[in-house]
Amino acid sequence: MPPSGLAIIIGAGPNTGTGIARILSHPSHGNLAVALLARRPEALSSIRSNLESTSPGSVIETFPTDTQPSNLKAAFQSIRRHSSFKDLNLRVAVFSIKHSSRKPFMSEKYEDFTQSLEDYVGGAFTFSQEALKMFFEHHGAGTLSETGEKKGTLIFTGTLGALRCSAEYAAYGAGRASVRQLAQTLAREMSPKGVHVVHTIANGGIEDKQGEDQRIGKKMSADAVGKTYLWLSQQEPELWTHELDMRPAAEKF
Repeated sequence: MPPSGLAIIIGAGPNTGTGIARILSHPSHGNLAVALLARRPEALSSIRSNLESTSPGSVIETFPTDTQPSNLKAAFQSIRRHSSFKDLNLRVAVFSIKHSSRKPFMSEKYEDFTQSLEDYVGGAFTFSQEALKMFFEHHGAGTLSETGEKKGTLIFTGTLGALRCSAEYAAYGAGRASVRQLAQTLAREMSPKGVHVVHTIANGGIEDKQGEDQRIGKKMSADAVGKTYLWLSQQEPELWTHELDMRPAAEKF
């Protein structure tokens, strides 16, 4: 069965990104062709091999890139030209970059602090613009009130740091909170244009496996996150979730 559309995921790591890609691409679940973006080619190759063995029949292509604007834009152009995605419309775009920084504030250097924001928040900005351009290219510029049709779903994977932060996490908290606000303003601006924008809060560990920790609610499984993202992408205009808190059952909050 040929893919029914296209998904783009940046932050294709061995846990969260892999689970999201597996569910979105699996013919029995999302049945979407998936473009995986991450910095290291060798890691992308390993993830692709994993997905091809656990999601047989899926279409997975990889695009090494960081979050620098010129590199991200070039990756989107490569996706547009790739033969595996010919005639497929973008349905889902996921920003799931790992972002962590801990340092006593008085030891923090201005250059490191601002570089962290540029890499993470700037990356979210560029990824959002490029994904939105593609949504409008593939689905037209008509508003939701004119067409009644959803153009696609843009999802940001956040953490509890977007809401509150501990000591020594200045750069981390500033970045996570900024992307949450970016998602909120995009939701308000893009919903009338037919684009569903979501910010999730992953509060707890995520592993790409099913085991005892998942059974008793100590860890989330990456596949469960993927199924949640697929559900979000399938929501119709009568009900759109904007912010969603995700945690394993035993996680304190």
